[in-house]
Amino acid sequence: MAAARDRQKSYADKRRKPLEFSVGDQVLLKVSPWKGVIRFGKRGKLNPRYVGPFKITKRVGPVAYELDLPDKLSGVHNVFHISNLKKCLADESLVVPLEELHIDEKLRFVEEPVEIMDREVKTHKHSKIPIVRVRWNSKRGPEHTWEREDQMMKKYPHLFKKSTSDPQPTGDAA
Repeated sequence: MAAARDRQKSYADKRRKPLEFSVGDQVLLKVSPWKGVIRFGKRGKLNPRYVGPFKITKRVGPVAYELDLPDKLSGVHNVFHISNLKKCLADESLVVPLEELHIDEKLRFVEEPVEIMDREVKTHKHSKIPIVRVRWNSKRGPEHTWEREDQMMKKYPHLFKKSTSDPQPTGDAA
């Protein structure tokens, strides 16, 4: 039994490299290992995956580390598994700053819509679907997406209160 366990361990170790950090190292924290940006279940492949850097203050166990988190993340437990950490490189362009970045208690990015830019009615077979062009508060620069008006109105009604005087859509979407 021990020989089989050792053999399987050697197979698994071929695909892995041992990760180990020391106290004082700067690491990046993985944000939402399974879910991306919260926007009606959509996930962009270019969304940032890590935030930080954060300083390691203590090693809790063989695979857990305590981080020095800012006050903004006070609702998040400060001990993380090694699989959620990544060694911080010196390249500052890879670092996502925390100011104006909304992260929920499950460590997922939350992007809020800023304004509705445009409205159209998309015709699909025999039905007409009203859609709106939304500008998001993305850290990657200006980002605009077309979303269904009913979903946006349900989730963000405050955007429609100030734009009720806008004219109704006139053209069809291409």
